[in-house]
Amino acid sequence: MIRKGSAVWKGDLKSGTGLITTESGTLSNHQYSFGSRFENGFGTNPEELIAAAHAGCFSMALSAELGKAGMQPESIQTIASVQLDMLPEGPTVTEIHLDCQAKIPGADKDAFLKVAETAKAGCPISRLLKAKIILTAKLV
Repeated sequence: MIRKGSAVWKGDLKSGTGLITTESGTLSNHQYSFGSRFENGFGTNPEELIAAAHAGCFSMALSAELGKAGMQPESIQTIASVQLDMLPEGPTVTEIHLDCQAKIPGADKDAFLKVAETAKAGCPISRLLKAKIILTAKLV
């Protein structure tokens, strides 16, 4: 299975602009720029897209692992925060923090945390990324 995304960049780094598109059309020529990536400008950026992908992937992986452990989630909400730092070698994603809240009636906290760690390690996007991945998971 192959999934595709594409980008077109026009101009120099600081004043240029780009368009990002996903194969599914969910994003279609969506704007990104130096300002949206390194400042607070309009548009998206690669780190934001990685964060959304990781949050979605982890939530699905957690649901699967909970099912294997005999727990039925009512809801799982994950926010992924991607840390982009300016290092001597250039801008680098150094950390991703997964902040997860799950509503699972009758779940044991320790069992849940163990399953959440398994999901973090097994999520395809977690395995893809080389950055440190931090998980905060709690039952609500």
